[in-house]
Amino acid sequence: MMYDRAEAPPASRTDFVLESIKEAILNGKLKPGQALVETDLAAALKVSKTPVREALKTLAGSGLVVMSPYKGAAVRTVDAAMAASVYDVRMLMEPEALRRAIGLGASFDDAALALEDVSDLARRSLANRRFHRALYAGCGNPLMIEILDGLRDQAALITVAGWGICPTWDDEAAEHRAILAAAVRGEAGHASELLRRHIQTFADRVVEELPDGVR
Repeated sequence: MMYDRAEAPPASRTDFVLESIKEAILNGKLKPGQALVETDLAAALKVSKTPVREALKTLAGSGLVVMSPYKGAAVRTVDAAMAASVYDVRMLMEPEALRRAIGLGASFDDAALALEDVSDLARRSLANRRFHRALYAGCGNPLMIEILDGLRDQAALITVAGWGICPTWDDEAAEHRAILAAAVRGEAGHASELLRRHIQTFADRVVEELPDGVR
């Protein structure tokens, strides 16, 4: 079997398939550009092709999968243009969302929990997602949260690709701790600037190395 999961009951089968495929993409088991064959996925997950087909459509909507009428579905390939677009929005919105969250006295306990030391790539990716969401979740603007949430899967795909190029998670963990410390102290401007630099540094490194980068 492809994934370390128990078979799902019928009522939750579609969600089970969706989360299983997403997890495999975001932890690198399914590689960028790899074909996603419905029959193979259904056999691996012990389900029919119907929930697999629905899951692939959902993942295409979130930007993790591309679908072609001739070639079928495949894991999205991360290129420089995609990374630049995603990180441009993040740099504009995440620091401001953090600044507002600090101003509103939001708790950053969930961000602290996400800083646990992890050695597994899948857990690192999940912890990174949780940390960044915990920074902006208390900003008080539901639309801002919704937009940033909509970028989370694509940002995670880019992050995993970036770590594959250059595993800099130790440096990033130190940056996370500095951002969190400033946020907890209520230093809105400083925390916001640290977050902006953190996102910018990673984006610059990744865009430089990915194919089709603008030099």
